[in-house]
Amino acid sequence: MHDEMREPTEEELQAAFEEQMRNIRVEDVILQTVATLVNLAGRRLGLAGEGEKDTEQAQLAIDSARALVPFCPEDQMPPIKQAMSQLQIAFAKEGGVPKAEVQDNTPPEDAEPPPSRIWTPGGS
Repeated sequence: MHDEMREPTEEELQAAFEEQMRNIRVEDVILQTVATLVNLAGRRLGLAGEGEKDTEQAQLAIDSARALVPFCPEDQMPPIKQAMSQLQIAFAKEGGVPKAEVQDNTPPEDAEPPPSRIWTPGGS
């Protein structure tokens, strides 16, 4: 016999949400938010293709990610800093003028150009 899949009830959904909220760590949410902002900045700089360029939105995403970086897990700092440096290079190439804080993470002159695939937590 074939059992039809049924939609979960509101109570089941609420219980699943409560379980997720018990297990999730704030650091995980911050890290995922930084990854989302990095990816949005990359898209708004046109790294994911044409037609999405918006340097004002890219600047906002970069600034927002930078504000959250100090709260990220220490083991994720190297890839975060690398991604942020790549975004800053791409932002500068688009003619954006980074704010003074950007200079703290300015990559060396021989830094590689930004990749077409942006960093994700736990990824490369």
